Amino acid sequence: MKKVIFCGGCFWCTEAVFKRLKGVFNVVPGYTGGNIKNPSYNEVCRGNTGHAEGISIDYDPKIISFVELLEIFFITHDPTTLNKQGHDIGSQYRSAVFCSDESQIKAVQKYISSLNSSKVYRNSIVTTVEILDIFYEAEDYHKDYYDQNKKEMYCQLTILPKINKLTKHYNSKLK
Repeated sequence: MKKVIFCGGCFWCTEAVFKRLKGVFNVVPGYTGGNIKNPSYNEVCRGNTGHAEGISIDYDPKIISFVELLEIFFITHDPTTLNKQGHDIGSQYRSAVFCSDESQIKAVQKYISSLNSSKVYRNSIVTTVEILDIFYEAEDYHKDYYDQNKKEMYCQLTILPKINKLTKHYNSKLK
């Protein structure tokens, strides 16, 4: 098993996407990259803790490769907007990958370089690549948020299109 942390805006979105993939065995929403211990959701939302909302993923690279995870991460959020995803604005919604080892860091850097060189996006990618330090689990009510609240407007307008994109492009990778 390997671990990576993806921060791509709201963790409800990223959790809903990655928990549907074969080879991904644990997806936990939480906070990382900040400067206070055990932050709460309210503290992180205020934007002054330095933490980003993210998901911790445990995956089996024999079933799903790290590059496949990167592909899905980059197509299911906008990696070109600094501290912003849709209507969510602030450093807590930044695009970042927190890697568990140097090989992951090199793979992310290579992948981002390839995307920028190919002009896949109109603007340059602003996703940061960092080594994983401490990840704090979010409060329980954030876990499985989409699956428990599918009828809410945010879920319909923001999360469902990401799941639909995942299904369209990566159907063979779904559980």
